[in-house]
Amino acid sequence: MQMAMFAYFGAAILLSALFVVYFRNPIYSAMALLTMFMHIAGLYVLLEAEFLAGVQLLVYAGAILVLYLFVVMLLNVQSRGRFVQKQTPAVIGLGVLAVIELATLIFHTRFYPELPAIPHPGVPTLGNTETIGMVLYTQYLFPFEIASLVLLIALVGAIVLAKGKLKYR
Repeated sequence: MQMAMFAYFGAAILLSALFVVYFRNPIYSAMALLTMFMHIAGLYVLLEAEFLAGVQLLVYAGAILVLYLFVVMLLNVQSRGRFVQKQTPAVIGLGVLAVIELATLIFHTRFYPELPAIPHPGVPTLGNTETIGMVLYTQYLFPFEIASLVLLIALVGAIVLAKGKLKYR
């Protein structure tokens, strides 16, 4: 059952990713992107990473996709008819090369059965969320704070650019 669900989520992710690129209308592409994000969250749930599934839905499907839709609607992007560009043969060639590399990796990888984790006696086991929190706020505290600082600078820069020059009285 779990393998069938994994195959479903994988196929739906691939199909919706192709639709993101294929659709001419940017709103349709955004809806295909939403479908892809939701199926990725389903894949996280299947892998028992519920916290990552929630973050996937909140951050990517909620914030990033809404930002993308605002930009598309603000710029009023008009799609023209399909046309073949000069780089199309190179893109097709690189895509075929990527598929060959992926197939080579899959067929040359030895998959071992997952061994059950044996907890030490007396040590309480932590869940996914607790483990991510412990690692994030101990081992990766400095990069986490730097990322928040970069986001704060980007926010201030966006406000300054959006506000434009102030007229002082």
